[in-house]
Amino acid sequence: MKTRNALLGLSLLALSFTSCKSDEEKMAEKNVDNYTKYVDSLGNVAEADAKANWQAIEAEYNQKTTEAEAAVANMKDKTKAEERLNASKAKYEELKAKYSAQMEQETQAAAPADPRAKVRATLFPGGSVGADLNFDWVNKDNILKVYNDFNNAYDDNKDNFSREDFDEIKKAWEALDARKNTVEKEGLSSHDNLKIAELKLKWATKFKVDRMKAKGDENQDAKDEAK
Repeated sequence: MKTRNALLGLSLLALSFTSCKSDEEKMAEKNVDNYTKYVDSLGNVAEADAKANWQAIEAEYNQKTTEAEAAVANMKDKTKAEERLNASKAKYEELKAKYSAQMEQETQAAAPADPRAKVRATLFPGGSVGADLNFDWVNKDNILKVYNDFNNAYDDNKDNFSREDFDEIKKAWEALDARKNTVEKEGLSSHDNLKIAELKLKWATKFKVDRMKAKGDENQDAKDEAK
């Protein structure tokens, strides 16, 4: 009788334990279900609303991800749950990348235009020159044209340049000269090298005069405004 009662007690304990585990499994599955539904719901949020509240969305997403990962860790069969979890994570990252790119473009569009960018675009119509003054696109085959274009654009626009513009022009010219030193080692012809030397000599003289004039004009304007 005692043996039978003991066996019955063990059976009930095992059944209780199994039931408890089943409840945990169900709770974990429900957590994963809620997580995937949450990520899916983000795709239905209006873009303007999503971008305006992205910081809050990301904070909530991170919290729900942590909870879902903890739930999966307690499951016996994790494979399917992890696959669903990873699929939702990938979906979120895709959405995040999309909105991040859009928000970056909108931020740049809203930023005030850099006047130095306009100067660089004027002087180098044949290539894109950013704030870093990178001239890797200049080579032995196009460098003479770049110098020619620079000089022609300078002559056509020098009366419109401010003192700050002249500072940027000087930096750009020096950066182009630094690139020329590299190009010389890459097969720059003697003919092109000589032509560039002539252009540099002419430009250096007129630039010095024009820059001093711009500085003088600016000082005079300041004095006139102070009167």
